[in-house]
Amino acid sequence: MNKSKYDAVIFDLLTGLIDSWSLWNEIAGSELKGRDWRARYLQITYNTFEYKKYEDLVLLSAQQVGLKNTNAFKLIEEWERLKPWPEVNMVLNKLKDKFALGVATNCSIKKGNEAIELIDVKFDFTVTAEEVGFYKPHPEMYNCILKKMNTSPSRTLFVAGSPFDVEGAKSMDMDVYWHNRVGLSHVNEKKADYVEKSLNKLIEILT
Repeated sequence: MNKSKYDAVIFDLLTGLIDSWSLWNEIAGSELKGRDWRARYLQITYNTFEYKKYEDLVLLSAQQVGLKNTNAFKLIEEWERLKPWPEVNMVLNKLKDKFALGVATNCSIKKGNEAIELIDVKFDFTVTAEEVGFYKPHPEMYNCILKKMNTSPSRTLFVAGSPFDVEGAKSMDMDVYWHNRVGLSHVNEKKADYVEKSLNKLIEILT
């Protein structure tokens, strides 16, 4: 019997569950360039709201931080080299029998599904920005996954991968666990209910 205050857990995909930072850094040529590129991409995405082709935003963000178009093309081509964070499968296996597990990702349908396939545990429900027509933190992204999962915000924990997702999920009255793996500093940190550098704490919180 699930005695937790939550019935469901929704995850951000590309930073919450997947180590997208390492591949971006490698293709950019350094950690500094990769972080700049990734940060700019996140800013563009979370300010776009209405869906525009995901791959185009990856390209635009590369151009705006002084990288070549070929960097963006290579990232998309080598997408299958992304890897989940080391503890992801263990944590999800601990949770899957007690909670409905969902994913809400700012990604295209194709790239979102490819990234989800890199994780060994099957999710109950997923939504991508392409199918919803908006990027997080637009409310419709969160509404869509909540409806799919037939769960209420008060009974759902959202695992954010970025500070923008923290604000978006909190605005929908969900509790938020910010998986701040790379130690970003952001004012939205104060809005999260939990801030951790790994997913391991989820087991203690939820079980």
